[in-house]
Amino acid sequence: MKTAKPDLDLQVDRTLELPMYLQICQRFKTAIEQGNLRAGDRVPAVRALATELNLARGTVEMAYRILADEGYLQVRGAAGTVVSPSLPPPAVLKPQAAVAGQAHAVIVEHDGKAPKPLQMGLPALDAFPRKVWNRLVGHRLRGSEPARLAYPDPAGYDRLRERIATYLGVSRGVTCLPEQVFVTTGLRDTLELTFSSLSTAGDALWFEDPGYIFARLFLQNAALKVVPVPVDEHGLMVEAGKRLSPYAKFAIVTPSHQSPLGVTLSLERRMALLEWASKAGSWIIEDDYDSEFRYQGRPLPALKSLDRNDRVIYSGTFSKAMFPGLRLAYVVAPASAVARFQAASYNLKAGCPYLFQAGVADFIAEGHFSRHLKKMRLLYAERRAVTSRVFQEILGDRIRIDLQPGGLHILAQLADREDDVALAGHAQAAGLGVHPLSRWYIDAKPRQGLLLGFANVIDEKEARRLALKLKQAMA
Repeated sequence: MKTAKPDLDLQVDRTLELPMYLQICQRFKTAIEQGNLRAGDRVPAVRALATELNLARGTVEMAYRILADEGYLQVRGAAGTVVSPSLPPPAVLKPQAAVAGQAHAVIVEHDGKAPKPLQMGLPALDAFPRKVWNRLVGHRLRGSEPARLAYPDPAGYDRLRERIATYLGVSRGVTCLPEQVFVTTGLRDTLELTFSSLSTAGDALWFEDPGYIFARLFLQNAALKVVPVPVDEHGLMVEAGKRLSPYAKFAIVTPSHQSPLGVTLSLERRMALLEWASKAGSWIIEDDYDSEFRYQGRPLPALKSLDRNDRVIYSGTFSKAMFPGLRLAYVVAPASAVARFQAASYNLKAGCPYLFQAGVADFIAEGHFSRHLKKMRLLYAERRAVTSRVFQEILGDRIRIDLQPGGLHILAQLADREDDVALAGHAQAAGLGVHPLSRWYIDAKPRQGLLLGFANVIDEKEARRLALKLKQAMA
């Protein structure tokens, strides 16, 4: 057995804020990346390294345990601990490069920089009533009593929970009590709260295929078995899900506006999904992320409004209805699970900032929220029509746009011979925030297409400029 090189530098810096066990982890990862440690190399014993670094044995044990969990080390009992022999060469030599490449390809929108044109998931940032918002938040800031400077309630600001419950009852047909509403920072936080409340390791979960890619990345790192269930023009194929995993513990769906295809889950499928959940004792997570914006026909009721057996967990967000910088969302827990959500909330969450929660509560209470949504529906209908018409005109036979009834993005379908990943890469290099549709698939045969956010395309001139830029990138 090979042994670690004697000149391996694992020293820690006690002046840094980074905990020493994490410094040790980083030293080992760097040594593996640079080739100073190779697959099969034996690393120093815990006691020996603790003595050498003048650290507590528990600190080194924690670092080794993390490295083993992440697959860098393999513990062999009395035979010692070695660099995992199963690490493939690319992961051994360039683990950070591989991760960075994946982040560039997928999580390109959440880097804190200025949004790119055609970026998905963004409302019209130019049309938000900032003066009204600033006034409401400023008033709360000036009038905050000392108690509001303390830690916020992890479950959410009580007045905001009340406003959300009232809004959902009127606009989405969801009957709930404020106690069922839990304020979160987004879908990821909602899922973490839900699974901490209701799941056990190894539970199966139906996931739309194609489905929301950012949720998928989170779920793949959770202790759940993701079961891809195909989607057609009527939404999630419930019968296929029952064949693949009849007793899955969860199903996560986007029934009002399927992400990314934009189709609506049919009433027949909705009833079938609810019946399955009731019989199997399963939970349905309804991600109702942008249902406020529908441009054809009457607004659809939420799946939760049809739930008679308390099996639907309703998830909503203010990121699309207001702006994503708020980092405010919410989840409606089933009445039978409120106590579990409450316990998990207090165990996991520090709570969302009071100031923004109070500002949103006032924004709703004073009628600004409903007026803003009405204004945005009209604005988005115009921008959607202009964007689709201009892009279809300029890109011609290269794309086909079939508008769906709602949402904040359009799907430009491509011929099967096209490579949407390569085309999206060229477009992104040109500064456009488009997504390749095929990346959103798991097991189903991927369709080729480009996902384009239209909410911030302010007029026909801007649409034409962006369409020409995309055409050039696709040449």
